[in-house]
Amino acid sequence: MDRSRRAIDRQILSLAIPALGALAVEPLYVAVDTAIIGRVGTSELAGLAGAGTVLSLVIAGCNFLAYGTTERVARARGTGDLARARLVATQALWVALALSAIAVPLLAVLSEPLVALLGLRGDAAFHSVRYLRIALLGVPAVLMAIAAQGVLRGIGDYRRPLWILLLGNSVNVVLEVPMVLIWNMSMTGSALSTVISQYLVAMCFWPILRPHLAPPGSRRPAREVMQSLLAVGGNLALRVGAMLVVLTGATVLAARSGETDLAAHQIVVGVFMLLALALDALAVPAHTLIGQLMGAADISLARLIAQRVVVLSAMTGSLLAVALIACSGPISRLFSADQAVSGAAVGGLVVLGTVLLPGALAFAGDGVLIGAGDHRFLGRAAVVQALVLIPIVLVPGIGAGPGVTSVWILLGCWMVVRASTVMLRMNAVLHASHIG
Repeated sequence: MDRSRRAIDRQILSLAIPALGALAVEPLYVAVDTAIIGRVGTSELAGLAGAGTVLSLVIAGCNFLAYGTTERVARARGTGDLARARLVATQALWVALALSAIAVPLLAVLSEPLVALLGLRGDAAFHSVRYLRIALLGVPAVLMAIAAQGVLRGIGDYRRPLWILLLGNSVNVVLEVPMVLIWNMSMTGSALSTVISQYLVAMCFWPILRPHLAPPGSRRPAREVMQSLLAVGGNLALRVGAMLVVLTGATVLAARSGETDLAAHQIVVGVFMLLALALDALAVPAHTLIGQLMGAADISLARLIAQRVVVLSAMTGSLLAVALIACSGPISRLFSADQAVSGAAVGGLVVLGTVLLPGALAFAGDGVLIGAGDHRFLGRAAVVQALVLIPIVLVPGIGAGPGVTSVWILLGCWMVVRASTVMLRMNAVLHASHIG
């Protein structure tokens, strides 16, 4: 690999651009649902906020299937052990199936108490439960697609997942608009269109994934490899879970402020998820590149790639921040025709824009540490970082009805703490004699 700064930047961007579509697909589903359901009613939009929060906990909590699989497959290929890479790829799919078998029935039974725990009541709670129970049917397809992306990223194939996921999102839009706005299927139509598109995506992944799996006679579950993936996944899931606890706590605070503030919060969350995963697209190439270089024992080049990932992420975060603050008004009106909702969302969007730079640095550091295999630190640090908001959520008198802007100021403080922690760790790793 060329070690010049320009060549490394081109290599990172050549992977980051197609990775953007793969990472953004789930928030794009939510954003499309938000824009369409926002035209139906405020209660429906508030219900979507609750259901979307639960689904995000599940799907993001299983993202280790992509991140952990990428690092393991890339490292095996870096050492030249293609048989090991295929074995890891096969077992990642088994893990996805096992997790689906547990999550879907459990969440179907717990959907009502989970929605109530988020603070939704009345019509908003009814709409939330209805959407959630239908959308859960798509979880197996989503987890299979996540595992498939991890395998393909591990071999450096970022482009085909992009086209598959764009196809799925396009189908979702084509189906959802008539189902919700013409045939008046409301939340049912929104959830069904998403599920259909998710299974289409999973089916499209299979033919391109098959050559990178173990031979047909060797595709049975392998406990040792599955346990290894789950060990990595446990730390990465702890990281994501702690982050989502913070976001869930923010939703609880917004719900205490009333239905209007909760609907506005859902708009800001949708934008945040899109921007956050766009920034993560610059970090994901580090999973592949640093994983491969670790396998090949080329530590100096791994350090150089890590430094360029941070610089590119900081530049992108700054540009997105300026654009978001300048366009906060039109963006809020795009997602809701209710002036009270869109007006409340503006304050949250402006705050989000001001903290995008530390957010970008946090994602860059995460990408480097995941590629280096520093999963345990990421999990433990995320728990500590979550302590910024947990006391505020658990003590109702402190966070009673703070409003959308205040909720996002608190989230901004969490982002700064997270960025500082991760960057300090990354700098220590880069200046050590080895990575990981």
